[in-house]
Amino acid sequence: MNSHPLRQIIEACDRAISARDFDALMAYYAPDAALVVRPDLVVTGQAAIRKAFTAISDYFQDQLVVEQGELQVIEGADNALVIMETVLHYPDDAGGTVTATRRATYVFQRQSDGRWLCAIDNSYGTALLDG
Repeated sequence: MNSHPLRQIIEACDRAISARDFDALMAYYAPDAALVVRPDLVVTGQAAIRKAFTAISDYFQDQLVVEQGELQVIEGADNALVIMETVLHYPDDAGGTVTATRRATYVFQRQSDGRWLCAIDNSYGTALLDG
């Protein structure tokens, strides 16, 4: 399943996040999509998602690099549940780089023109249940 078209879409999103190209990033989100910014904060809609990604990038001093690891896609009724490893690289306070891996979950919807748009972006995955 690693060759699923959603892998290429998610990788394009990762490149856009790393490059701060939020115009390109928003092309992959449904107008009413939801983004888990942190476990206690979910934002909805492209304008709020764009603002959140800008703030996240600013927080990491424009040095956040996002990559993907293993991926599984489960499709049904023009929806896809994506379960995957998200690998984050960002600066620490000592001038080094931190690498963190999360098991993310995403929900994509197939549009009538065949494009996939992200409806729910949860880079925390099931860790939201931890507290």
